[in-house]
Amino acid sequence: MLPESRCRLGPGSDQLTFVPVPDSFARGLRRAGWLAGLPALALIWASATLYAAPQIAERLEAEAARVAAGTATETGEPWLRLTVQGRDLVAAGEAPDAGARAATLFRLAVLEGPRRIVSGIGLVETATPFQWAAIRRGPAQVALEGSRPVEIGRRALEARVTGALGPGTSLDDTARAARGAPPDFASAAAFLAARLSGLAAGGRAALSDTVLSLSGEAVDVPAYEALRAALAEPPAGFSVGRIEILPPRVAQYHFTVEKDVGGIALDGFIPSAVDREVARRAAQEAAQETTGSAVDDRLVTARGLDPAIDPKALVAFAFRLAALIQTGHVTFADGAVSVSGDAMDAQAIPDAEALMRDARPAGVAAGRVALTARPLSPYRVAIRRTPEAVTLTGHVPDAATRERVLDALRPRLFREPILDRTRLADGAPPDLGAALAAAAPLVVGLATGEASVSDRTLTLTGESLYHEVATRASDRLAEALPPGWTGQASVAARQPAERRDLATCRADFAAATAGADLRFPVGSAVPGPAFYPTLDALAALAKACPSQRIAVSGPADPAKAPPTPAAGPGEGAHPAAAPELEPTRVASAAKTEATGKPAAKAEAKPKVKSEAKAEARAKPDPKGSGKDAAKRGKPAPPKKPEAAADEPLQDLPRLRAQAVVEYLLQAGARADQLSVLPDQASAGPVTFALLP
Repeated sequence: MLPESRCRLGPGSDQLTFVPVPDSFARGLRRAGWLAGLPALALIWASATLYAAPQIAERLEAEAARVAAGTATETGEPWLRLTVQGRDLVAAGEAPDAGARAATLFRLAVLEGPRRIVSGIGLVETATPFQWAAIRRGPAQVALEGSRPVEIGRRALEARVTGALGPGTSLDDTARAARGAPPDFASAAAFLAARLSGLAAGGRAALSDTVLSLSGEAVDVPAYEALRAALAEPPAGFSVGRIEILPPRVAQYHFTVEKDVGGIALDGFIPSAVDREVARRAAQEAAQETTGSAVDDRLVTARGLDPAIDPKALVAFAFRLAALIQTGHVTFADGAVSVSGDAMDAQAIPDAEALMRDARPAGVAAGRVALTARPLSPYRVAIRRTPEAVTLTGHVPDAATRERVLDALRPRLFREPILDRTRLADGAPPDLGAALAAAAPLVVGLATGEASVSDRTLTLTGESLYHEVATRASDRLAEALPPGWTGQASVAARQPAERRDLATCRADFAAATAGADLRFPVGSAVPGPAFYPTLDALAALAKACPSQRIAVSGPADPAKAPPTPAAGPGEGAHPAAAPELEPTRVASAAKTEATGKPAAKAEAKPKVKSEAKAEARAKPDPKGSGKDAAKRGKPAPPKKPEAAADEPLQDLPRLRAQAVVEYLLQAGARADQLSVLPDQASAGPVTFALLP
């Protein structure tokens, strides 16, 4: 048939009629030529490929599996891993040595069918340090990288890790076999994998030799707490290294300090473990100031606090407000701090308002101050003794009562400061000042302890340095309290930490006093800071050597130089001449310096002082001499030397010895271990002796 014509069956006829083809169509067919057959050829090629390719891949996989099976090790797993990509074979794994790798590549090369062999086969080497890591890529996907022990098959380790991660987790394992793994590596890997389940995407659990590390963000609050608890007990033989676990983020961040008669409770969230410890310490200090109340820590570590707010400053501010309430809440929520409850006293309400207005941390808004002032019931005040200080807390009715208590404490303390944290409030029980002043000596005499008042009941508790004080505490308290008051005492005796034999005690005494040069300032009976190390050592010796007796002797002041005769008419005074102190003025100075140091033997004081006063009165200034002569404009005659006037007071050495004894008693020595030797007639340091 000609391309320029076509046939057609005419209507009502059984004969074909040839119709000429248009020229434009004929020219198009001639231009297409053989291209018109390409679609058919493509269809034929695709059909053949779809039919033949699976068969080729199956044949390659079967042949490759036989080669891989021949590389099985003593673990039972082959070290060679093969994957088929079209007609390419991709080989991976770690060969035991170079010869095994070459032999395996040769067997792959002689296979029929592979177009090419892509080799990623390495050699088993010793990893130093031996590092392995598991990284969470998604909710159900974990990647393994680093080195795995050559002694453990890949599939065996993956099964152990998957079991710790949980079912449904897929692994992307690129870890390479290596030597040098720590013992019980599989247990450590499973431990880390189990911890990884509590971390969000990006979390990393790693091992470097025997050190475990963990980083990432916890998925929620329970997971964070579980992670912290689990890391406290790592597998045997392993230690915990760097831990960088971010707490989970919460949408509604809040922090609360709750105060009631039972104690202080912490609730809500805190950004870190360090901040949590800061809050716990603040709560413990506040609880001690409220007669040792308990602390209930319900804080949970979580993020969500505005970065502009310092968490430590927020905690400190919350406890400043909590100190102004008897019961109630201090709450931080929605960026603002509020306080509610019963105020500590009437003054606490304006104090809280001032704090809220002027002392808020940066970034914190002011909330409500909803405080109610109620009469104090019970009325509480306490004197607390610690080795560092004596602290007054609670309420007193007026400044006079406060000063009365302080005056009762000051003379009995050598080094410890007095911290007055009392506040003024009405409603005090009768004779409160008398009761506190009577209890002050009892508290100061303890090593640690407290005298607490609740209405008209005073309770003395603590620990004494020696047994006698502990056994007599109840009787002394009952004798000291005003009428109508009730006293309760519970004082235990502290036993010495050690006992030393006689020879050791004498050697330790010699060492403690060797080189000691304890000198009082002229005219003073107050021990200086240089005394403390030696006296503390002697007190410790007395406690460790209960049978030893220590004697103390106080020195006198240096003798005064004879007065230089006054210059005659026309002569200048000698530049070294100095006016003498009158005996009465010296006695006054000695008494002033000695104020506040109760003597161990008070019965000796009145007699000595009266003798000194009598001696001073017996030597008046002669008429017409010295100052009176100077007033009349006449030169003063030379003053006759008088031994009694030039000698220091006789009671000053005794006062010095008693001050040393009192310090040793306060430091823990027993009264029957200390005695005062006869006064020294000359100046010098304090002397000590060990009596038989």
